[in-house]
Amino acid sequence: MSAATNPVERLRARVGDALFTRVAGPQGYEARDRIHLTPGPRWFAPGSPIRRVHADAATFAGGLRALLLQSLHPLAMAGVAGHSGYRGDPWGRLARTSTFLAFTTFATADDAEEMIDRVRAVHARVRGRTADGRPYRASDPHLLTWVHVAEADSFLAAHQRYGEKPLSADEADEYVAQSGRVARALGAEVVPETVAELAECLQSYRGELEATPEALDTARFLLREPPLPLPVRVPYSLLAAGSVALLPSWARDELGVETWFSRSLGGPAGAVAIRAVRWGLGPAESRGGTR
Repeated sequence: MSAATNPVERLRARVGDALFTRVAGPQGYEARDRIHLTPGPRWFAPGSPIRRVHADAATFAGGLRALLLQSLHPLAMAGVAGHSGYRGDPWGRLARTSTFLAFTTFATADDAEEMIDRVRAVHARVRGRTADGRPYRASDPHLLTWVHVAEADSFLAAHQRYGEKPLSADEADEYVAQSGRVARALGAEVVPETVAELAECLQSYRGELEATPEALDTARFLLREPPLPLPVRVPYSLLAAGSVALLPSWARDELGVETWFSRSLGGPAGAVAIRAVRWGLGPAESRGGTR
């Protein structure tokens, strides 16, 4: 039976298309072709740790964990709340983020650098003050490092827990170093190079973190009020529980996101959700290594 007539394969194709277009946006297929079909040197070689991590379906859990963790920095959260429209245009923000990740990981060096320049130009315009009067700017190297370490730690944690082929210790260090190249290109200055340095860097921000009203609103929006049709909310709740289970205990406590379900069954629920996503999207090789 051909894929065109096989009902299971037709279902897989519909699910995969829905997932891909939701995450990558309406221009996702066009961007994917440009990323993978344009000849030229890349920043990272095929099979390198960063390409393996960012191609795996576990990034769905890692991305959600990163958003929750990043929200705990009041200055970073103020910039998101004031400029990104995460409630008004959550899918647009997701598409922009996934496109940036795909271009910097898989595209030609020229296209990756062009994407970096575009994001740096946006960062230069994002500035303001928090509710208590503290100034912030998205181009601040210290904030850029926070956003980076929260993201790198989250993608790595998700991959090691839910990824199809977890990294070895040396490969995990290489992933941290490779992802740091992107952070430096964006303007971060103090960037970890190993898993141990990543953990130390994350810990160094603890004194700056707090669950502001904006952070709590973000957590509520992402975990309890996702902009999804009702039939999709049940499988999404499995993914959300799996993402919460990956958070450090102090972050779960600050955000008040731990439930009996996430504490007791979050890991298995996340694994089920990621397997479902992987089934829908198909092997990374067949979809070009990006969502």
